[in-house]
Amino acid sequence: MRDIATERDDSLIRFLQNDLAVSQDSIKMALRHCEQDPGPLPMVLWQYGLITLEQLEKIYDWMEAA
Repeated sequence: MRDIATERDDSLIRFLQNDLAVSQDSIKMALRHCEQDPGPLPMVLWQYGLITLEQLEKIYDWMEAA
């Protein structure tokens, strides 16, 4: 049985790809950085310039509603 955190992570990645058109390569790179220096995936994406501030706000709105 998958835990809730994993399902939420999968949902977030689907949202990033389907709704915000974030590339799979960008997500993979951000996930590698999260392994080395743990932090929230959306912030890592933004810090590395892989998403805009507007996209970051949409992600946090989505996370709040989920």
